[in-house]
Amino acid sequence: MKAFRLVVLETSDVHGNIYPINYGTNQKEDVGLGKAASLIRNERNNHDHVLLLDNGDVIQGTPLTYHYARFNNEKPNPMIMAMNELQYDGCVFGNHEFNYGLDILSRAVKESRFPWLAANILDENTGEPYFGKPYFIREFAFGLRVAVLGLTTHYIPNWEKPENLNGISFEEAAVSAKKWVKWLREEEGAGFIIVSYHGGFECDLDSGEPSEVLTGENQGYQICQETEGIDILLTGHQHRFISGKEINGVLVIQPGNNGQALGKMTIDFEKNEKGWKCVSKQAELLTVAGVEPAPDILDKIKPYEEAAQEWLDQPIGKIEGDMLVNDPMEIRTKDHPLIEFINKVQMDAAGVDISNTALFDNQSPGLPRDVTMRDVVANYIYPNTLKVIRITGQDIKDALERSASYFQQSHEGEIKVNPAFTTPKPQHYNYDMWEGIDYIIDISKKEGERITKLERHGEPLDMDAEYDVVMNNYRSGGGGNYLMYKDKPVIKDIPIDVSELIANYILDKKVIKATVNHNWKVIY
Repeated sequence: MKAFRLVVLETSDVHGNIYPINYGTNQKEDVGLGKAASLIRNERNNHDHVLLLDNGDVIQGTPLTYHYARFNNEKPNPMIMAMNELQYDGCVFGNHEFNYGLDILSRAVKESRFPWLAANILDENTGEPYFGKPYFIREFAFGLRVAVLGLTTHYIPNWEKPENLNGISFEEAAVSAKKWVKWLREEEGAGFIIVSYHGGFECDLDSGEPSEVLTGENQGYQICQETEGIDILLTGHQHRFISGKEINGVLVIQPGNNGQALGKMTIDFEKNEKGWKCVSKQAELLTVAGVEPAPDILDKIKPYEEAAQEWLDQPIGKIEGDMLVNDPMEIRTKDHPLIEFINKVQMDAAGVDISNTALFDNQSPGLPRDVTMRDVVANYIYPNTLKVIRITGQDIKDALERSASYFQQSHEGEIKVNPAFTTPKPQHYNYDMWEGIDYIIDISKKEGERITKLERHGEPLDMDAEYDVVMNNYRSGGGGNYLMYKDKPVIKDIPIDVSELIANYILDKKVIKATVNHNWKVIY
C-alpha cells in the first residue's frame, strides 16, 4: 500500500502587508508576507509536496500598495514580486483586488508566475470566466489528481465603483461551486478537490444557526452543505481565525488578515486497488508572532518601501486645537472635531451641505498638531472615493436607524457595541456620523425607533423631500446593509481618493481649526 502526504498552505487578506510594521505608527507588528515567507519556506523544507495558495485581497491595503498604485505603477507590482519569489501555486481574486482599477489588476495578473482563479467572475458578454482560469489541476505521483477551484464573493458590485468592473459580471458563488465541482469530478477525473473561496460564513459552524444578518454574501456554509464532492474549503474575507472545523465532511480554514497567520492543511492519502483515498485531513493556523521575516523578501521590496515611507513623512499642515482620538466609543456617541473635519472636506469637495463618514476602526489615532501624510492614511485607511446621491428624508432616517443599531440596548447604564458589528469581524466602519442635519440617537429605545430628533435648519426633516448627500462609494452602493441607498440617483461622482482630498484640503488651508458644532449625540 502506497502513502502520500500533501500540505496545503493558505494566505488570505494579506492586504498589501509585506513589512512587519504598523504604517500609522511605524512600530513593529506581527504581520506581513515577509514573516509568513519564513513559515512557508520552513514547511517546504519539511514536506515534499506543498501547494501554496492565496485566497484574495492581496494587492490593496497599505500605504505601500497605495503609493505604488498611485505614483509608482510603471514598475512591477511589489506584492506580485514577493509572491513570485515565494512560488505561489495560485491565487483567488478578493473584492479589494478591484479597488485600484482594472488596469492595475490586469497588470498584476499578467506579471504573476501563477494562475489567478475566478470561476464566477465572468465576461458579461460571453458568460465565460473573465480572467480565463476557473481552476488548475496538479497531478502527483501515481496518478493522484488534485484540483483547486477559485471562487469570489459575488457581492462585489454592491461595493465597487462601476468603472472598476467594466465588462464583468458575477455569478453567485454557490451556483458556480456546484457546476465546477461536478465538472472537475466527472470530466477532469479529480480525485481530491480544494475550493478556495474569497468569502466566509454567515452561520455558526457547529449548529448552522445564523450568526449575523443573513445577506447571502458569505456562502461558505451553503457551499459545503449543497455541493457534493468538495474535500477542503479555504476561506477568507471575514478576517476570522478558523481551523479544525468540518461542515458536512468538508474541512474549512481561515487564517485571519494582514499575514498574521498561515493556514496549513495536512492531507494523508493511501492507495489501494481502487485508487487513492484520503485517510486523514487536519487544519491548523501557524502564527507569525515571533517569527523573523525573510530578509531577501524585504530587500526585494525595499525600494518601494522607502519611496512609500518618504511620501508618508511629508509634512502637509497644522491643526489648531485637538483632533486626536483618545476614546473611540466617545467619538461615536457625540460630535468630534475629527469627524466634523472629514465631513467638511467631503462637503467642500462635493459642493453639498449634508455628509456622512465613519471612524473606520478603533486604531484611528486622529490628527496631531503637525500633520503628515502618514497621519492622514492612519485615519482614512481605505481607497474610497466620494459620490453624491439624491435620497429622501425617510432614507436619511432609515440610514440613521441602521447606524443606531451599532449600539446594544443597555439596562446597566453603560454603552455597549452590538455584537453584529464586532463578530465575526469588527465592522466599526458601518457606523456613520453626519454633518448638515441635527439628530439624537436614544439607545434606551428598541432598534428602529431610536432617532428621537431629526432636524435641518431648526425644522423637522421632511420625510418626502429629496436631499443631496455626499458619502463614500462603498456606502453609496448600499455597502454595510445600507440598502436604502442602493440604486439612488448619482448626482456627482468624485473620482479622487478621500485620503488625497483630505491631504489637499490641509495643504491648501495650511492651518485647520478643530471645531465641533454638536449637531448630534447619543443618549441612553
